[in-house]
Amino acid sequence: MSGKKVIINYRKGFEPLEEAFANLGYEVIKNAWHLPAGADDIELAVVNLYEAIRQPWRALSFKRQLSRAGIPLIGLDRDAPWHMGIRKRRILLFRCLNLLDIYASHTMQPTWNFAPTKIYSPNAVWVRNFNLHGHTLDEMRDPGFYEYDVSFLGNMDGVRYKEHAERQHFFAALRERLDALGIRHYIKHSSGISEEEQIRVIQRSRINLSFRSSCDHGGEMSWGLPERCYGVPARGGFLLTDRRRHAADDFDLTREWADYEGMDDCIRQIQRWLANFAQTRAIAEAAHEKVMACHTYEHRAQNLINAAHACRAARQTS
Repeated sequence: MSGKKVIINYRKGFEPLEEAFANLGYEVIKNAWHLPAGADDIELAVVNLYEAIRQPWRALSFKRQLSRAGIPLIGLDRDAPWHMGIRKRRILLFRCLNLLDIYASHTMQPTWNFAPTKIYSPNAVWVRNFNLHGHTLDEMRDPGFYEYDVSFLGNMDGVRYKEHAERQHFFAALRERLDALGIRHYIKHSSGISEEEQIRVIQRSRINLSFRSSCDHGGEMSWGLPERCYGVPARGGFLLTDRRRHAADDFDLTREWADYEGMDDCIRQIQRWLANFAQTRAIAEAAHEKVMACHTYEHRAQNLINAAHACRAARQTS
């Protein structure tokens, strides 16, 4: 162990990020809202922005301790732009307290800003759980490898989870359209479906769909990419997703990406890609290579480390 340390405050843990920091040689201190002994070795602290907003006075005390020790505080936000479930007055209070040194968000759209420095920190893949799972890309070039034309597995309980109501309605209508066209599909609410079955469906589907995520609920759709935009390619699948502003920041739109705009275009794009199997596999393989080379949680952890080092350097020169 090099002696480098990082504090990561996520009440339920954030295992992919914690593991990524450990792989980069950091000792991870979890859920420490008071500085432990040996603070000289702590290079940065990362908090779940959602949780910090909900407990501002605890976050303020933590920030004061970090400031005295010269440790940058990073707020990681994967719920922007609408922060479902948090009252606006809490967000306003947190912003006024000016607690963060760095605001790391999965979207750079101009909504809330919580720090003097804002960095793009998109979702990523946890390589231990998102990989080819014993298969090869060569195998997946065989049309006989596939069982389904189109698939989607995800939360579609729009009654219990209002943020997923639009997704539930979209896929209910899509099923009818696909049935009328004779297109084989596997579109289900993911609750109760094992991880092994989900992996099988992704890999055995010619087209994997993505539509909306919880961070989209409340107004304008988030520019940020849901995790499945990285996870499906990591498993070798071809992804067809609703259009996202940040896609061009993370993928080559001509070689590594396929998207659609609305129901009718979704149907058109499904028919197009089903008729061009070789091209779907070329895109899937290019996207797989990009994800593994640029979009793992190790890449995200290193980005946070770089931002913290830049923050420290700016303080020393100011």
